[in-house]
Amino acid sequence: MIKKVLATTAAVIALPVMAQAQSLQYPGFYVSAEGGVSWMFNTTVNFPNFGGAVNVYPNTGFAVGGSVGYDFVGPRVEVEGVYRSNNGTLSAAPVGLGTAGFNNQQFAIMGNLFYDFNAGGTIVPYIGAGAGIAFVNATAGAGSTSTTNFAYQGIIGVGYNVNEMVRINLDGRYYGTTNPSVNNGFVGGVTYQNNNMSIMASLQIKFGAPTVAPPPPAPAPVAAPSYMVFFDWDRYNLSQQALNTIKQAAGAYKTKGSARITATGHTDTTGTPAYNMALSLRRANAVKDALVREAVPAAAITVIGKGESQLLVQTGDQVREPQNRRVEIVVQ
Repeated sequence: MIKKVLATTAAVIALPVMAQAQSLQYPGFYVSAEGGVSWMFNTTVNFPNFGGAVNVYPNTGFAVGGSVGYDFVGPRVEVEGVYRSNNGTLSAAPVGLGTAGFNNQQFAIMGNLFYDFNAGGTIVPYIGAGAGIAFVNATAGAGSTSTTNFAYQGIIGVGYNVNEMVRINLDGRYYGTTNPSVNNGFVGGVTYQNNNMSIMASLQIKFGAPTVAPPPPAPAPVAAPSYMVFFDWDRYNLSQQALNTIKQAAGAYKTKGSARITATGHTDTTGTPAYNMALSLRRANAVKDALVREAVPAAAITVIGKGESQLLVQTGDQVREPQNRRVEIVVQ
């Protein structure tokens, strides 16, 4: 229900986008592997036993990890594990201690929520946020400690849908934790701020594929004076077989004299109700245009769109059923 509400709103704004969404993105689980560079911010370290503060100048580090998630086509949720490592220099001259090495390693388990813009298109910008727990291992001079901290992050990026199952992402992240502490018997408990920026690239693989029904049977009259033409998935152009059937319907109209024709368009259950209603009308109008070319007066033709509301073959949601992609022509 939530998926239909979100997708219907998007379809009203941009129907062409929804057409792309049917071909390149579908609901399902995915896994991803990621890696990149990490820039830890310069930070001030508090030395309580010396009544002063010193500076830490981290070097560029790295980040690697992976995630498991579920794509709702628009919103995405995932659980992510990321390891980050940054070395640097601690300058303790202000409190008379000179310089020392500094190392910060951490592994974070994050719960992330994303939203994809242009979901299903080839290029997919996205934003996200996450929160979780970080296990921080820090050393400064002769002191070291392992602490557990609350972690958070904000994410902005862009994805490239290679196909329905493979996606490449590139994003920038702001990541931080609550302040870790390093226990040093000489200088006391040392606390510092743990924040960084990173650029991450990831490869995402989705499991499963959309259900694809067998090819449609050859179009044939349903029962005179009714005719039926079929369409490829997410299309409203007419095949040669469809044009031959329409020609038969036009001939039946001419033999009846003063008759009327009703062209009723239908779709399968892939896509959203709003998009499918518009697609069914496009199919019905394509049939009308072909009838007019066969010398049937446009005023004698009524077009109706039923979307996915009247399935010829009953299926579940998001099933590509060829016999449901049709226009029924009734000469009466």
